Amino acid sequence: MALSNMLATHADRPPSKLALLAEGPRAAFGLGELAAHWPDLRSLPRGDTRPVLVLPGLSNSDRSNLAMRAFLRRLGYRAYGWGLGRNLGVRSIGAEGERLIARIEQIHAETGEKVTLVGISLGGIMSRIAAHRRPDLVREVITISAPFAGPPSATNVWRPFEWLTGEKITDAVVAERLEEAVRPLPMPSTAIWSRSDGLVNGLICHTAEGRAIEVRSSHLFVQMRAEVLRAIAQVLAGGAN
Repeated sequence: MALSNMLATHADRPPSKLALLAEGPRAAFGLGELAAHWPDLRSLPRGDTRPVLVLPGLSNSDRSNLAMRAFLRRLGYRAYGWGLGRNLGVRSIGAEGERLIARIEQIHAETGEKVTLVGISLGGIMSRIAAHRRPDLVREVITISAPFAGPPSATNVWRPFEWLTGEKITDAVVAERLEEAVRPLPMPSTAIWSRSDGLVNGLICHTAEGRAIEVRSSHLFVQMRAEVLRAIAQVLAGGAN
């Protein structure tokens, strides 16, 4: 579906300034909540040792998802970091995504299995693009607060995106990548999103395709929210509706 058509059904405004200002306190609360709920997460369904590659958000590295990967490993999955440093868009993965695809190929060769991709924010957009380009390597895609279904202007992070990546949201190539990311995937997909996200409009983080799971969360540290980890475990176990 063309991005222009998506705008007819998705909000095209960024979150409010109040929601943006609340990001820091809400993120801190989420960390405390994770610590409180960490023991309870042990009761979630056990994994089947499938490989899971976690992609970080804008400007973040694998350190940002250490807790998520530890959680997935404890459940019994083989969780991998992407190993490409900070996520600076094409600066990190190459114009055609060749570095990311090479990483997926490496994990596929090592495990002999298709790889599940879990992408946070910008990492979610990249996950969907990689899955379109190499469906032979990807088993499933889970995005977390990833604004793949609307314009970059419907976020409060488009300026940092431009500063960090060197790309402009008005560039034709950026629009082409979003057109690719929003297309329905040929494998199972789940979008985890929050209506109360202060950095990206939650309504552009999911479509009618696949599953959509709404959570209550800030954008910052969303990957460390107990509710998000619980949703991921249920999806991987096939228990999410």
